[in-house]
Amino acid sequence: MSERTHDDRLGEILRDGDRVGLRYERHLGHAPERVWRALTESDDLAHWFPADILGERRAGAPLRFRFWPQAVEQAGAEMEQVGVDLDDPELPGELLVWDPPHVFELTWDTERLRWELEPDGDGTRLVLVTWVLGDQSPRGIAGTAAGYHVCLDQLEELLDVGTSTPAGREAIEELESTYRERGAV
Repeated sequence: MSERTHDDRLGEILRDGDRVGLRYERHLGHAPERVWRALTESDDLAHWFPADILGERRAGAPLRFRFWPQAVEQAGAEMEQVGVDLDDPELPGELLVWDPPHVFELTWDTERLRWELEPDGDGTRLVLVTWVLGDQSPRGIAGTAAGYHVCLDQLEELLDVGTSTPAGREAIEELESTYRERGAV
C-alpha cells in the first residue's frame, strides 16, 4: 500500500439540500472477503465499530446495534444526550442491502451507511458513504466525520496488525477541527 497523507484519508462532506453526508475512500491491503468479515462479524467489529450489529443478514431485516461496554464508557454522556439508555445501550436499524462481499447498506438511529468494496490490485477499495437522516450528534457533523474517520483508521489497523488502538480525545478533537475547517458545521 502506498503512503497516504492525512488529507488523503479525510472524508468528503456531501450536501444535498438540507441533507448532509460524508464520503470516505480507503485502499486496504486485504482481499474483499477479509474486509467484508471485518465489516460484518462481531469479533472484528469489537475492535473498530462502537456497536455490535445484531440481526439476520438479509435485505429488509431489522437490526439492533448493541454498544460495546468500552464505547459506553468512552462516550456515555453523548449517548445519553441523544436518548440512548445506558442500562440497555441499543439502537434500532434496518439492513437495506446485503450483497457479500460487495455492498452492505443499513440504517442505524439517524444515519444511513453504505459500504462498497471492490477488488483493487492485491487489496480492496472501500467506500463508505453516510447520510445523517435526522438530528446530528451532540458534536455536530464535524464530530460525526471525526468519528467515522477514527473508525476507519481502527479498521485498517485491525486488518493490518490484528488489533486496534483507541484514538485519544486529543486526536479526535484535532480531526473535528479539521473537518470544521472543511465546512462540516
